Amino acid sequence: MRARRAEILVPALVLAGFLSLWEIAAAAGWLRPIQFPPPSRLARSFVDLVVTGFPQGITLWAHAGITIQRILAGHLLAVALAVPLGLAIGSRPLLDRMTAPIVAFCRSVATLSLLPLAIVWFGTGEGAKIFLIGYGCFWVMLSSTIAAVKLVDPVLIRAARTMDVEAAALFRQVVLPAALPRLLAGARVALGVGFMVIVGAEMIGTIHGLGSLIMEARTFYRTDITMVGMFCIGAFGLAVTAALARLEARLVPWQARQEAQQR
Repeated sequence: MRARRAEILVPALVLAGFLSLWEIAAAAGWLRPIQFPPPSRLARSFVDLVVTGFPQGITLWAHAGITIQRILAGHLLAVALAVPLGLAIGSRPLLDRMTAPIVAFCRSVATLSLLPLAIVWFGTGEGAKIFLIGYGCFWVMLSSTIAAVKLVDPVLIRAARTMDVEAAALFRQVVLPAALPRLLAGARVALGVGFMVIVGAEMIGTIHGLGSLIMEARTFYRTDITMVGMFCIGAFGLAVTAALARLEARLVPWQARQEAQQR
């Protein structure tokens, strides 16, 4: 219990100390407000965004809701496509060797470099945004899935085969449970990629979303709103990642117990 409290208390104290030093430095004139607005100014801007909204009266919660919908749509689409494909590739060495250069190449292409193509292919609507988020998440999830299957302990597979377990049952009862922790870890990493891509994706023909909020604030030299938008993206990303971690602990409790023992 004490260790749990320390895990929460120490980061909170560090954050409070950092914000206090930031406020003091701004009040003393060591930081320019246009470049580094003090935390008190950011707090007022946050309240204004919640109550009044920016731009055109769009509130912070409206921006956040649209952004999360886009990220989840792209992420879920990527997972739905990458997991079955990755399971097929990872379980067949020949197919893995054939596709490895393609996966490495596509994973290395910066997602936002596809922005002009996304506009040509899907226009400036939701399709382009979800495509960019899905693309970034897909290759991370595919690589994680392939690695998860390939790294299944061969002892487990040999033990199942000695008991004459059929191929389909072997895959369902041995390979999938053994690969599940890495699959869930890959899903969390892919979700982080989605949050990184969202700012660029929301540059396309919209004033709705946290990424668009940041771009509009930059146009009007509102550094305070830009920072609030950045912090909100980080906070929502942290919350969704924590939710996935809880889901992982429920789905693979043996992994959670092993990690707790290592601590």
